[in-house]
Amino acid sequence: MAAATSGMYRKEKSIQLKSSSAALYNNLSVLPLPGRQLTCFSTVHGPSLSMVTADGLGFSHRQLQAKEGGMTVSTSLLTQAAWCVLPSRVLLVLTSQKGIQMYESDGSIMVYWHALDVTEHPPAQAVFARGIAAAGGRFICVGTSSGLVLVFDIPPKGTNIMVSEVLERHCDAITDIAAELGQAPDGAGDLVTADDAGTLCVWSTGEEFALLSKIPAFGCTCSSVKLWNGIVAAGYGNGQIRLYEATTGLLRAEVNAHARWIYALDLAPQTGKVWLAVLGHPTPAAHQPGVWQPADGQAGAASLPQHTALPPPRHPSGLPVPMASVPLPLQLLSGAEDSFVHVWKLSRNLDTDDVEVSLCSSSPQWGAWGRLVVLQGIAALWGHSTGAALSSVLSLW
Repeated sequence: MAAATSGMYRKEKSIQLKSSSAALYNNLSVLPLPGRQLTCFSTVHGPSLSMVTADGLGFSHRQLQAKEGGMTVSTSLLTQAAWCVLPSRVLLVLTSQKGIQMYESDGSIMVYWHALDVTEHPPAQAVFARGIAAAGGRFICVGTSSGLVLVFDIPPKGTNIMVSEVLERHCDAITDIAAELGQAPDGAGDLVTADDAGTLCVWSTGEEFALLSKIPAFGCTCSSVKLWNGIVAAGYGNGQIRLYEATTGLLRAEVNAHARWIYALDLAPQTGKVWLAVLGHPTPAAHQPGVWQPADGQAGAASLPQHTALPPPRHPSGLPVPMASVPLPLQLLSGAEDSFVHVWKLSRNLDTDDVEVSLCSSSPQWGAWGRLVVLQGIAALWGHSTGAALSSVLSLW
């Protein structure tokens, strides 16, 4: 374990990876298996998926080649991979330029293949699927380059997976989809979708999905979103993080978080570990994901205000709009092309009901390993008492 380094985190033992990962949004997925004391990580690069399983004693590696229906090996590029955890089963979902693949959690058996309809797109428009999230206890939602969100109804077992609904409120390519990670207040919705133009849609899941609010774009791509207890956290290409009220779509706080494009956001509890997976080349150390956890005695590290807190919204009558009951403080993690991973503290001012954001920790700047370092993904590990987050960066030479 390394000595304490930046602010309130210290570095632990790293994990050696076998291959690099593509510079894509949210290019990291984590599946904790506490019952078996295992943690699985995955990233995509070209037509293949790299998987690493850590058991506390060592690591095992596996490469999964994408397939296009049946057993035909795909030459199309993968755009994302994510484990979708449902009450009855866990599926590994891959998206690509050709379609959507669903596997058993270990990648051993492909249980479903959905081909994208190329004829629905103009000849000059790229075709791909991107944005993956489990929702509503029995659905998996996947976005497409045409702006459609496909809702798949997943049976408790077997291969009888079908498209139950198509959501058509986006006009641009879907960038990310996130399900509620906490407890959604009544009427707040439990799914958010984002697109290349920066538009956000908040949905209520069920037998029929219902659009609750649509947050308009403001001229910048929204690359990553998270939803926590009725609050939407959105990261943008201009380096901003914005917090919205899911029910009304009203802006509650904004922060100029990064100097460059945000590639990933995630939420983590106040205590826990932060995994930083550095996938660089050719520096040997740059292939080793680092594990960061709160340093002893640093829980009360000073916060650096870096936010604009907006006053509580009000109806025309002058009465305040009821705010979702969010258990704050909470940690929001962000990573971007500026090669930093920031940990933000989200809190509420009890006197004004403002949602406030302050910077409480930053990772070292990985750019020293190369001319450009791009962070690709952050994924939070939620446990009974601790959480962890893992980010992935790619060193470009």
